[in-house]
Amino acid sequence: MNRELLEKPFEPSQIKQRIGTYGNVLDYVEGHTVIQRLNDAFDGKWSFEIVRCKILEKEDEVIVLGRLSAEGVVKCQFGSSRITRAKDSGEIISLADDLKAAATDSLKKCATMLGVGLYLYNGDKSLHDLELKKSAKGRSEPPLNKRTPENGGNGQGRITNRQLNYIVNLGRSLGLTSKDLDDESLKLYGARVAYLTVSEASAFIDILKQEAA
Repeated sequence: MNRELLEKPFEPSQIKQRIGTYGNVLDYVEGHTVIQRLNDAFDGKWSFEIVRCKILEKEDEVIVLGRLSAEGVVKCQFGSSRITRAKDSGEIISLADDLKAAATDSLKKCATMLGVGLYLYNGDKSLHDLELKKSAKGRSEPPLNKRTPENGGNGQGRITNRQLNYIVNLGRSLGLTSKDLDDESLKLYGARVAYLTVSEASAFIDILKQEAA
C-alpha cells in the first residue's frame, strides 16, 4: 500500500467547491479523481461493491452501504443521494443515476478512510457552528448567514456557482482560507460568501483581483 500517494494532497485544479447544508463552502474531489488515485496507489488491484441499498421515496433519498477492498484492507461506509424528480410532475427521473451518485459518495467516503482527500475534511469551523453555540446560550439573534429583506438581504439573485468557485480560487492564490474569505465578506457585505448576491459577488471578485495584481 502506497500510503504516501494515498494521502498526497490533490492539485488545486482537482478540488471543486459546493455550498454545504448550512451555507458554508465545502471543498471536494470528484469520483473519477478518487478512482484514479486508488488505481495509482494500488496499481488497479482494488475492488468496490455495494453491499446494501435502500430507497426512501418519502424522504426523497437513496442510501447505500459500500465496501472498498485493497491488499487485504476492507473499509465500509454509507453513501447517499437525493432522488431527482421532474419539476412539473414530481415523477422520478432516473433512479439508476441517483443510486450511482450514492455509490460514488460511498466510494469516496471509503477512500477517505485510507487517507484519500482526508485533509479536505479538516478545515476551519464554519460560522454556523458558532451560531449554534450562541443559540445554546439563549441568544435569539438571527444567524449571520440568514439573508432576508428584514435583516439585510436585498432581494437580488444568489451568487452563482461559477462566481463562488472563482472567489475560492482567487482566495487560494492569496493564501486565504474559506474562513478568511467569509470573515472579509462579512465585514464588507454583512453576509458570508455563499450568501452574497450576484452583484456583491462581482464586487468582491474585483476587490480580490486588485489584491492579487
